[in-house]
Amino acid sequence: MTTAWTADCVRKIDASHIPRIPIIKEDVPRTLDTGRVYWDMWPIQDRDGFVASIRGRELWMALSAPDRGDPGLRHFEAKIRLIERQSGNWIDLGDALPHFAVDYEREWAGSAVTDGEGVTLYFTAAGTDQRSGGYQQRLVESHAIIGPDGLPDGWNEPCGSIKEFAPEYMLADAHEGEAGKIKAFRDPAYFRDPADGQEYLIFTASLAGAGSEYNGAVGIARLTDDGWKLLPPLIHADGVNNELERAHVVYHKGFYYAFWATQSSTFAPDFSHAPNGLYGMVSDSLLGEYRPLNGTGLVLANPDVEPLQSYSWFVTRELLVSSFVDFHGLQGQQVPEDVAEANQYFGGVPAPLLKLVIDGDRCELAEPAFA
Repeated sequence: MTTAWTADCVRKIDASHIPRIPIIKEDVPRTLDTGRVYWDMWPIQDRDGFVASIRGRELWMALSAPDRGDPGLRHFEAKIRLIERQSGNWIDLGDALPHFAVDYEREWAGSAVTDGEGVTLYFTAAGTDQRSGGYQQRLVESHAIIGPDGLPDGWNEPCGSIKEFAPEYMLADAHEGEAGKIKAFRDPAYFRDPADGQEYLIFTASLAGAGSEYNGAVGIARLTDDGWKLLPPLIHADGVNNELERAHVVYHKGFYYAFWATQSSTFAPDFSHAPNGLYGMVSDSLLGEYRPLNGTGLVLANPDVEPLQSYSWFVTRELLVSSFVDFHGLQGQQVPEDVAEANQYFGGVPAPLLKLVIDGDRCELAEPAFA
């Protein structure tokens, strides 16, 4: 069944009791390519959702683009980079995928899973090769074998994951758009249900037939003998929020935790008090019904004086939380309108990993928060 994340839940968010991420220090280590920016990270995970060790290597992926001096341009040149975590440092290993003659323009976020012999990458094919700058979105996938050095190799040409659409979902096929207001069919996150071994893709979606333009949803597809088949959304935010980004599910101690990231700017006007943050709901079974974590759905948010310091949180089975440094060092000021000045505050690097603790319907930052 589809569960609503309701207005009543969001109204309960109290600014004086919002769980805050500690301030990220200005001296965030920079061991990646200084000529690039990085955002929207995820690890290569095993099929149970833990960060995988591949021939002793801890491999991650992130969206990346050349640093053009304008943070907004990165979305239109995004490619997935393979990065490695070594002793707390990040090493850029180059483009995850080789060049293919594909019909889309950019690579947006997804997930990656290994069975020990190969790696499957699920990601968002954004735009179209016919016209640059579009917001069209499709779920695609590619597979590689793991070489003796532990790196994925021999990727096959990406192919569409979803062959047949379903009436519960809006198409994300508009070329024109505006960040935060576009519709979604993106961010596929692999999940295997430990209850029966069934495999699923969880993704960011938009609810069809909604009563509001604020119609974000958490979509789901099940793997069958005939490929991925769409099921009704797990969660929708009709009338509340337009984008439930980076949606994914984590299994923990017998419960199913659906997490997503969203921004204050994508809430309906009545809920502008809700912060940029990691949100989530919990259920006794994968297909619901879901209950809002902490009574409201809010799990964590940036500090009050740095409300934009990080974004795009992704939770693993170990309850590690990755994100990237967005605009930080503002000390309560607004992001400057001048692009060059705003760029001075843009991080574009991985943020320090966080650690969660979960107890049933309660989900909070661990102490200390940084992993």
